[in-house]
Amino acid sequence: MARFMCMAFVGIIAVALMQCAAAQTVHVVGDNLGWTVPSTGASAYSTWAGNKRFVVGDTLVFNFGTNEHDVVQVPKASFDACSDDNKIGDVITTGPANMTLSATGEQYYICTIGRHCLAGQKLAITVVATADSPLPSPSPTTPTTPSPATDACAPEAGPTASTTPSGSSPAGTNAPATPNSSSSAVFASLLLSISAVVMGLIF
Repeated sequence: MARFMCMAFVGIIAVALMQCAAAQTVHVVGDNLGWTVPSTGASAYSTWAGNKRFVVGDTLVFNFGTNEHDVVQVPKASFDACSDDNKIGDVITTGPANMTLSATGEQYYICTIGRHCLAGQKLAITVVATADSPLPSPSPTTPTTPSPATDACAPEAGPTASTTPSGSSPAGTNAPATPNSSSSAVFASLLLSISAVVMGLIF
């Protein structure tokens, strides 16, 4: 009987761990582009976000070099105006920056350095309560990109050696791509759970 109780307890713990791990996804903003002034304007981030499901508890990772870019959450009016008026929280100037999504609804992020936001370094997402929640219909707003005649910073091709997160390989080496989801964490949790169940059966 004690053995059965031990196995049941381990099984419940394993299921709880798997559900927690599966419910949280790490989204690397822009994937390989990172958090930078995109050469294609704001459409780069709206296209990226359009292919994702953002759930409360997920994490956004903004990969940028410290003092090259920053990120702050703002309300829609400030997002549309590329202004950090009425910012929600502090401007994060040290990259990479991690932000955990803690509320449902539309959320807006911009870079406040120079004219980066006007050149397209801004992100709008919709966060839902659970992975099973229906996605809301897409917003009818279209991102605007200034003409090349403006004095916005020149677009960057992507992260350079100075913009790679700590622990990355130096420039010129082939570093593995940053994972775009928490698949490895889910797999590790699954292996841990299976190991616990096997140990419960053996002992």
